[in-house]
Amino acid sequence: MGTGFARLVALALTASGAAAQEGDLTGKIAIELNTVTESDSACTLTFMVTNGHEMAIDQLVYETVLFDASGQVDRLTLFDFGALPVGRPRVRQFAVPDVACDGLGRVLFNGLHTCEAEGLEAGVCAAGLVLRSRVEIEVLG
Repeated sequence: MGTGFARLVALALTASGAAAQEGDLTGKIAIELNTVTESDSACTLTFMVTNGHEMAIDQLVYETVLFDASGQVDRLTLFDFGALPVGRPRVRQFAVPDVACDGLGRVLFNGLHTCEAEGLEAGVCAAGLVLRSRVEIEVLG
């Protein structure tokens, strides 16, 4: 995978909406908390995720910590972002039961649980994490 491929990845990322806002995502994973939706029994968090690595990721799972509005830990959970192609944004939703959306204050990406990709070291999925939020819930790494 030479510099030509790296330029192609950078070009594909720049063309996507999330990447245009984030800048160069080459060698990184961008995760944006895009919306939250309240239901009777859960708060659904909708994320947009973009893989800026040179190869597709077969499975990506992060250990996350949800904090309430006062800053106390509500729960630890795993968010499985599934398979991610190179340079193309994907939307993933996670329904968190027994939580009101207005009761959430922060989402912490606490650590990498799984990063499966042929030819990609697992640690790179944790090292180049770019996080942002479009809602009032803070996203940290």
